[in-house]
Amino acid sequence: MGFRRRFVLGLLWRVALLVATAFLFIASLNAQGLGAARILAALIFAGAVAGLWRYIQRTNVELARFVDAVRFGDLQQSFSYRHEGSGFGEFGEALEQGIQRLRDERQRLSDDSRFYEAVLDDAPTPLLTVDGEGRVELANKAARRLLVRHTGVRIEDFAIYGAAFTRSLTEIAVGRPRLVPITIDAAPQTAMISAAVVHRLGSQVRVVAVQPIQGELNAVEIAAQSDLIRVLTHEIMNSMTPVTSLAHSAATLMAEVDQDGNPLVGDARAAVETLARRADGVMHFVESYRQISRTPEVRRRVFAVLPWAQELEKLFEASDAAAGVALEIQVGGDDLTIDADPDLLCQVLINLMRNAAEAAAAHAEAPAVRMIFAATRGGRTRIEVADNGPGVPESVRHDVFLPFFTTKAKGTGVGLSLARQVVLAHRGSIDLVAAEEGGALFRIVI
Repeated sequence: MGFRRRFVLGLLWRVALLVATAFLFIASLNAQGLGAARILAALIFAGAVAGLWRYIQRTNVELARFVDAVRFGDLQQSFSYRHEGSGFGEFGEALEQGIQRLRDERQRLSDDSRFYEAVLDDAPTPLLTVDGEGRVELANKAARRLLVRHTGVRIEDFAIYGAAFTRSLTEIAVGRPRLVPITIDAAPQTAMISAAVVHRLGSQVRVVAVQPIQGELNAVEIAAQSDLIRVLTHEIMNSMTPVTSLAHSAATLMAEVDQDGNPLVGDARAAVETLARRADGVMHFVESYRQISRTPEVRRRVFAVLPWAQELEKLFEASDAAAGVALEIQVGGDDLTIDADPDLLCQVLINLMRNAAEAAAAHAEAPAVRMIFAATRGGRTRIEVADNGPGVPESVRHDVFLPFFTTKAKGTGVGLSLARQVVLAHRGSIDLVAAEEGGALFRIVI
């Protein structure tokens, strides 16, 4: 209101001035001998017209400048410096407040945008976007750390992670998560994949979340196996303890009465002693499985692989399984490190090398074992133990890690199950495939 009142007052006195100068100019035209007065009156009249025009146009000019600043995003324009009276000071302040509000709104939107970008980029769940043309982008750091093996942005470029994963990028239904196999660091895993659809620049974009859950599945499986083994061994030992004690007592008594060479007594004594030995064997067998019902305690630390691998070589060469078996160890760089429990991992690898040596010695003319340490593109460490033995049939490759399962005549089925427990306790993976030499290849990723 103040601007309007001052603007009207300024307009009125400028109009009055224009009218007055017009009368003066007309009067000077009718008077004789006032040439200089006519010129002066004409100049005053022209000035009054120019002042009135400039006064009227001033609002339009400032408004046009304000609109152009908004339209072109130039919010650094200033309007507060124009204090020329007649309400233009208030008018300039109003425009300045408007432009300042736009600046604040732009800053707020920019801050919100940076915040949501940071939330998206630092989200722990890997996220991918797939546009209408099939272009796939890794939307955050977690996705860039997880998916490091592909080189393109097309859907088919992601086939290196598995055909099922590639199909899920476009086929999985929105709001219906699905368990999908995926190959990460050359190791098969399971991931929970879900999808959503968002609008971006007038088009729809699929957002795909990839959550590897193999570690959780392995933990549940190991816990279930441990609980089952704990219950079974407890019940078996409770039942076998009195049987073993009675068998040994009976064997002692039979030995005392078997003095006269009675063949019937001798046969009974042999039967009872056999029963006692078998009872001891069952107790030993059950006791050996009690150790896999306890989750190993992992004490991780980062250490150099090369000197540690050289110690493994010495330990292997000192074992009886190393006789006549050539061992080759390859370490991918003198500066290669691994984050693991060196003692637990040493037990795993010694066991794998012994198994490999035994398999190779019983099959090949020149038995050989090869162990490789290398860094993966995902920042982890890959360990491979291979031999040139007979290999493991594909039909039972996934069974060799189960408790009680063994392919050896005198095996207990404990070694590989314990190895898997140790690797899974490191949040790693262990897999069995065919080696180039024709034997078995155990691949560990930690």
